[in-house]
Amino acid sequence: MKKILTLAAAALFMQTAVFAQSTWKVDKAHSQVKFTITHLAVSDVDGNFKDFDASILAAKPDFSDAKYTFTANTASVSTDNERRDGHLKSADFFDVAKYPTLTFVSTSVKPAGTNKYKVTGNLTLNGVTKPVVLDATYRGTITNPMTKGPDAGFKITGTIKRSDFGFGSKFSSPMLSDEVELSANGEFLKQ
Repeated sequence: MKKILTLAAAALFMQTAVFAQSTWKVDKAHSQVKFTITHLAVSDVDGNFKDFDASILAAKPDFSDAKYTFTANTASVSTDNERRDGHLKSADFFDVAKYPTLTFVSTSVKPAGTNKYKVTGNLTLNGVTKPVVLDATYRGTITNPMTKGPDAGFKITGTIKRSDFGFGSKFSSPMLSDEVELSANGEFLKQ
């Protein structure tokens, strides 16, 4: 009887260890968060955030149950043009004095093909929170030769409408497109 209880306890421990939730933190040195907007209907302008944080909480090895969180410091916006960056930080756009961060917190993940997911979540931008759907591609997990720990890679893309968030409302199309394309590539380190 004692042997059976010991085996049952060991099996339960192994099952718990295999399916325990793991936290993954973004490796900022190997990750980027970008956006693209169309200017005057003829040219795309790219930008990024220099200061951001992201994490993933998942129990399944294919990340099909993942919970994604992302935060960006809005004052870190950069388009490689100092004058434009200053305007983006003003009350016309990010209003960094009033809204120093933008956030995304996922609420559901649904399969959309092999290693592909539709990630629904709440995006908060300029004090407005709206649900958005992003496309996530899980690019695999490898053993990092430097840290000896596992790294997981993801590409996340999507499109939002500025008008949904009252963002840059003084600048309608064709001055600036309403749609903004989002693209993030990230490596995540298991904690």
